Amino acid sequence: MRLPVTLTALLGLVILPGAMARADDYPSKPIHVIASQGPGGLSDIFMRALAEDMRQALKETVVVENHTGAGGTIGARACADAQPDGYTICILPAEPILINPVIFKSQRFDPKARLVPITRLFYLTQIVAVNASLNVKSFDELIKLTKSKPKTMSYMAPSLAKVAFMEQLNKKYGTDFVRIPFKGGGDAVNNMLSGTTPIAIFGIGNLIQLIRAGKIVGLAVDGNGKQRSPLAPNIPTLAEEGFTVDNMPSFFGLYAPTGTPKPIIDRLYAEVVKIASKPEFQQRQMISRGLAPVLSPPDQFAKELDQERVSAIEVIKNSGLYPDVK
Repeated sequence: MRLPVTLTALLGLVILPGAMARADDYPSKPIHVIASQGPGGLSDIFMRALAEDMRQALKETVVVENHTGAGGTIGARACADAQPDGYTICILPAEPILINPVIFKSQRFDPKARLVPITRLFYLTQIVAVNASLNVKSFDELIKLTKSKPKTMSYMAPSLAKVAFMEQLNKKYGTDFVRIPFKGGGDAVNNMLSGTTPIAIFGIGNLIQLIRAGKIVGLAVDGNGKQRSPLAPNIPTLAEEGFTVDNMPSFFGLYAPTGTPKPIIDRLYAEVVKIASKPEFQQRQMISRGLAPVLSPPDQFAKELDQERVSAIEVIKNSGLYPDVK
């Protein structure tokens, strides 16, 4: 039975003040932040620093919990399954939002329907780097070396987006870079230093000290926004090197379960921006680690994700790794 318009409006007036009061009282208990990366990862370190400043600003405990696995989807699901009351939020990379739903349809997890964006926190500047013993100084030289040594040049990449990027290089330039799985960041760096797997695409913050020490050579950064990294301004972007194949940027965003009241989303966004916009915080917790601050508003972030979902499908198709993706 349909309610009269006037009665519906009156009910709205009764319900709305209660909802607004809950938003005004927020937070009144600890906030839990689900991190999809393990302890010690760049996003985990960043989130713990942000959580400490949020605790001071909100006068409430902010607890970071690590839910790792399945390329970030385990953390994303845990966040989506939580009560949409603002007391569970999550920091997630691009993979569980843009990539995994396309290539792992059997997981039946739709992040667009289950999570609401709060803000794109930062881009993770990644670098193509090689063991110095290869004696190559540019991406062009690496391409030539790889062609001269078929099926012997191996690489490591932490995300499916970067694997897809390397496969596109293979297709476009006739190379045969071979992907080698790795257990974790320490394992990957050791493999690079030993020359076992001499090529990698990692966050520049993980490798910059080894690059400065001359043990590893940085060839090109992925250059989100076509910008060089302030950590290594002498290293060109892939675009500058002429490699214009599709390259999905790596980023981390902050999300909440769908249904979280908008006033709470807006409050969280405002507090995060207030903290992460401070020059000292940005320099220490972001720029010095190769994280490029973004801090886009919720609505803008949501629109950009819609556009990037379309781009993600094209990148996956073009990689040739997943022929079932149409």
